[in-house]
Amino acid sequence: MNFKDKIVVVTGAASGIGHACARAFAEAGARVALTDVNVPAGEAAAGAVQATGDVRFLPLDVTDRASAAALAARIEAEFGRLDVLVNAAGWDIIQPFMENSPEYWEKIVALNFMGPVQVTRALLPLLFASGSGRIVNVASDAGRVGSYGETVYAGAKGGIIAFTKSLAREVVRKQVRVNCICPGPTDTPLFASQSDKMREALTNAIPMKRVAQPSEIADAVLYFASDRSSFITGQVLSVSGGLTMVG
Repeated sequence: MNFKDKIVVVTGAASGIGHACARAFAEAGARVALTDVNVPAGEAAAGAVQATGDVRFLPLDVTDRASAAALAARIEAEFGRLDVLVNAAGWDIIQPFMENSPEYWEKIVALNFMGPVQVTRALLPLLFASGSGRIVNVASDAGRVGSYGETVYAGAKGGIIAFTKSLAREVVRKQVRVNCICPGPTDTPLFASQSDKMREALTNAIPMKRVAQPSEIADAVLYFASDRSSFITGQVLSVSGGLTMVG
């Protein structure tokens, strides 16, 4: 897939799926704004990808509306336009619902639901102006079928799925397409932080008997951002090795 000279913003791109997406877009010729709240990690991640393409780090706290507005201003000033937004930032801890604190709920919802909402709202005018904007939201299969120990996280990701579908209806006449990727367990730092027992259980639940590599999720993101999906909007694609075979 060719993204030569396309301007792409990827959130949560210092590591994991977001970083894999930033690298894949850069390798495909895009000019990438790699964003993250962790400045040292984001700068290091951008430096690691720069050898493969045009990548620069821009700080972004998706939970802060002012930060999202500042990012939009910088994208307009430094790039002049925006073609693709990938909302990949997210966070989770596997914990039984009755052990959750209200502060945990607030953080889960702020990062995984309101974060993409705020960033999308701030950047939509630039995507409208491009005449062919694309938004790819990274949700989770937890949001499609539920997941033990991820109840509020699943609710937030289910919200992103519904947000994707509704937004797609609203912006299609502005030539903006909106689609959603739902990864299953993926080999990210977050997955690595789980106990050996949890990682083994998650792996064994997958029909392919392995977790995804971040690059495999990035492949699906690039498909939805490319012209190869030009007649697709408001859709949800699971990339989970057959873990959730739902319609």
